[in-house]
Amino acid sequence: MDRESASDTFAYTLDGLKDIVRVALDHARAKGATSAEAEASEGVGQSVTVRLGAVETIEYNRDKGLGITVFVGQKRGHASTSDLAAGAVKSAVDAALSIAGLTAADDYAGLADPDLLAVSFPDLDLFHPWSLEVEQAIELARRCEQAALDVDRRVSNSEGATVSAQQSHFAYGNSHGFLAGYPSSRHTVSCAVIAGKDEGMQRDDWWSVARSASDLEPVRQIGLKAGERAVRRLGARKIGTVQAPVLFESNVASGLLAHFVAAVSGGSLYRKQTFLHESLGKPVFPPSVRISDDPSIGRGLASAAFDDEGVATRCREIVKDGVLQGYFLGTYSARKLGMKSTGNAGGNHNLIIDSTGEDFPTLLGAMGRGLLVTDLLGHGVNMVTGDYSRGAAGYWVENGEIAYPVQEVTIAGNLKDMFHRIAAVGTDVLVRGSRQCGSILIEQMTVAGE
Repeated sequence: MDRESASDTFAYTLDGLKDIVRVALDHARAKGATSAEAEASEGVGQSVTVRLGAVETIEYNRDKGLGITVFVGQKRGHASTSDLAAGAVKSAVDAALSIAGLTAADDYAGLADPDLLAVSFPDLDLFHPWSLEVEQAIELARRCEQAALDVDRRVSNSEGATVSAQQSHFAYGNSHGFLAGYPSSRHTVSCAVIAGKDEGMQRDDWWSVARSASDLEPVRQIGLKAGERAVRRLGARKIGTVQAPVLFESNVASGLLAHFVAAVSGGSLYRKQTFLHESLGKPVFPPSVRISDDPSIGRGLASAAFDDEGVATRCREIVKDGVLQGYFLGTYSARKLGMKSTGNAGGNHNLIIDSTGEDFPTLLGAMGRGLLVTDLLGHGVNMVTGDYSRGAAGYWVENGEIAYPVQEVTIAGNLKDMFHRIAAVGTDVLVRGSRQCGSILIEQMTVAGE
């Protein structure tokens, strides 16, 4: 788990990527572009999967590329290339200009406003390359999988354990004079196993992701959790249809936040294809709910000093006392709505829903009788109406205690109602991406079974 410098990791230096961006922007200007933006990037990594103790795959990746967007007046063209030689970069610019010549003018097209661009670039501690020899990765994957297999003799098969180490860096620039970039890393360990046999088989998994390998869960712990979760699902049964509280375990609860972000993001808003259209300043959640977007967290999985358009990011309170305070906007969608970019071109940053103070056992007790959801299937979500219907698996809860595992059920409701019916958010926060939350208890949903 040694720390390396970027120069030891990549074929290109960050200054080299910036020079490539300059070539693209200079050529665009020389060829008649009114304005332009470009991003050059490089990524390297290694991924190893072991299944039943044997090496199943070893993958190495080394990717590079450049994307260039040009504007001729209000006409826009975009092209990309995986060849970063000067001639290939110029050819990509020429292609983008040709595309711009064929497109219709769009009054809202153009670069981000110059006064919104980032001018300071704090070190957010995002780069922790993992010096991992392939033999070491294989050993870690074997230890992870073996821990799962050793949980119980009923763990009968495995989908494997994977150890992945990824590093990348990029440079973004535009013709307003903005040019910046940085390196980052993202490492993952995962394990999935199967318990039982024949028609009684059950699958479950566990995984951990972090900027630094030192922040990953221990591989043995990941394997143990995967094995224990698979065994706990043995004997799953169907249940009848009922109206009941539903507790979304933290590893699936973040999906509710994803639906919220999609509903209050620019594209959905200006197209009026969201159930939260014109909700700014209105109650969307109960007063106990607070949601913030923080791009400044050290080692955060979605931390950034600027967004995909160079706009400076900032900590924002998105929901306060249940009331929607702001949207997620890039430059184009903001202009369509008559607003300013919020620094969210590319999506939310570290979106955090505050806990209401209950730990997981307390949430089970508060639910009393209902469904604990640990796995979701399908994509039955209508973002226009908010209608929500998804296959689910988990556990039936009686008297605040897990009674037995359940499968082949469907949970249904409407996201607008579900958001208003959030009764509690747990302290069991699981950080696996850009949306962070504990388990979420919803007062009532339709649980459809037999």
